[in-house]
Amino acid sequence: MSAEAMARVSAARAYPAARPQPAPAPRLRLVRAPQTARTRVPFVLACMAVLTLALVSALLLNTQMAQGAYEKYGLTNELGRLNQDAKDLQAQLDQKASPAQLAAAARALGMVPADGTGWVRVADGTVQGSPAPAAAGG
Repeated sequence: MSAEAMARVSAARAYPAARPQPAPAPRLRLVRAPQTARTRVPFVLACMAVLTLALVSALLLNTQMAQGAYEKYGLTNELGRLNQDAKDLQAQLDQKASPAQLAAAARALGMVPADGTGWVRVADGTVQGSPAPAAAGG
């Protein structure tokens, strides 16, 4: 061997190469299965309670909606009847306010028609037109 090769071998022996150390093995332990299986009864009961509550609330809501519809129908009928009554009363009022009806009502009270019309001018107090007293028998 040559001196150079010998120096390489002695250098290699003087500084050994660092070997990667294996990672320590994880500590494993035995896990046992649960002794008693969990029961599903509470979950099933909770689901049934939620479904029952939803069904009852839908039934109550539907009942309230139907009752409201009946009330609305009744009120709509009453409103229609009251509107018709108001129209009838307005027609009676219009009929009694006609000139012929007013003249007949005035005659029934003993009033007579005026022969002439006149008016008073307020600025100077003069009487305008041709007023005449009404005749007593009509």
